[in-house]
Amino acid sequence: MKALVFQGPGSRQWEDVPEPTLEAPTDIIIRVDASTICGSDLHILKGDVPAVKPGTILGHEAVGTVTEVGEAVTTVAVGDRVLASCITSCGRCEQCKAARYGLCTGGGGWILGHLIDGVQAEYARIPFADTSVYKVPPALTDEQVLFLADILPTSFEVGVLNGHVKPGDTVAIVGAGPVGLAAVLTASLFTPSRIIVIDLDSTRLARAIECGASGAIELTGEAARDRVLELTDGIGVDVAIEAVGIPETFELCADIVRSGGHVANVGVHGKPATLHLERLWIKGVTITTGLVDTFSTPRLMSLVSTGKLDPLVFVTHRFALEQAEEAYDAFSAAAETGAFKVVLEGAKHQQLVPVGAAAGLEGDAS
Repeated sequence: MKALVFQGPGSRQWEDVPEPTLEAPTDIIIRVDASTICGSDLHILKGDVPAVKPGTILGHEAVGTVTEVGEAVTTVAVGDRVLASCITSCGRCEQCKAARYGLCTGGGGWILGHLIDGVQAEYARIPFADTSVYKVPPALTDEQVLFLADILPTSFEVGVLNGHVKPGDTVAIVGAGPVGLAAVLTASLFTPSRIIVIDLDSTRLARAIECGASGAIELTGEAARDRVLELTDGIGVDVAIEAVGIPETFELCADIVRSGGHVANVGVHGKPATLHLERLWIKGVTITTGLVDTFSTPRLMSLVSTGKLDPLVFVTHRFALEQAEEAYDAFSAAAETGAFKVVLEGAKHQQLVPVGAAAGLEGDAS
């Protein structure tokens, strides 16, 4: 089969690789029907995630059709359409029992495209299937649920819930990329009085306004800080959500949060950031970090099903799966291409032949 393989910092290649096989009775194999590229994938290519070894298939977000199941799998069957989450859960360790699936100590957590082969491929192995995939409602399309694999639960859990967004709050979101926009959508569920988005890309700021932000600031550093303080009568915001992953944006969040407020760091950082405790301690500021746990995925899927969330606002570009390298070029040059989220479309309308099996069945047409 073909897959996009990490070759080391700065290098990737669409190439022939062995087909995945079941390695444990709790595994499934899926045919990848849709996948996407995450900012974390770009961090991997920059060399910011040294745990990813050359030869690893990239990608941790997919919708697929089950083609093979391990003998211990009880909740999905061949032919089911499933969402493969960015987080894998063993379901049995202490962290999983506390719904902290991102911290799984039983072999799960963020492993797809990180510690094991990922899903930017024609087929993929998904471990711990009973506790790590979600059946897709027939009425929803692949694209409607694809972003429930990562950016929607990430922004909701690590940004909005960790930040304790409440009705009437003033919320600042630093970064109008995919996770920042997902934070706008999910913060809106809690009816804050204002959502202010800060970025240097006017096109992305306009998209944030379309999705429910009440204000946009096209500034950075001290100028952005001064503007936020001006808008809040010098008090600062109740919740500052960092959705970029660089030192300057984290420090901006710490500068604009009010006394007793929350800074929720969502961005993936590749460099150290300065924590000004000499200023923050007396303000009683709470700072949270963390990897998404995806416990909210079923709730978010329900909101998509009822029309309360529209993930299709993320999609700007579509490519065939075999055009993955071209898709990476577009996504990594977003300022020039206008790419927000790209969809990699698999060959789901072709005859479905289960990996390792002789018989096949027709793929669904959703």
